[in-house]
Amino acid sequence: MIDLTTTSLSVLLPVCFLGGLFIGYGYFRALRETANLIVNGGEPLKAITLTLGRISLLAMGFFIAVLMGGLALLAAFAGVLCAKWIMLRKVREVQT
Repeated sequence: MIDLTTTSLSVLLPVCFLGGLFIGYGYFRALRETANLIVNGGEPLKAITLTLGRISLLAMGFFIAVLMGGLALLAAFAGVLCAKWIMLRKVREVQT
């Protein structure tokens, strides 16, 4: 088994940041779809599935980052926050 805690920080942190971006984009995309389903009266089972899926994806991503160390967790969290910023910026551009 590969010990990820011995990996160089110059490799580990960008990978965790990009992983956080990917996970965050998926999370906030699923959140937007869930909100659209609720507002438009869509299928409740699909909304529940999307909710459980996005929470599971986020928890799994952060768990893997925790196994790599505290700095990796912070990098993944920063990626999720950047994904949130990107998604909010995209929504604001569409509204204007």
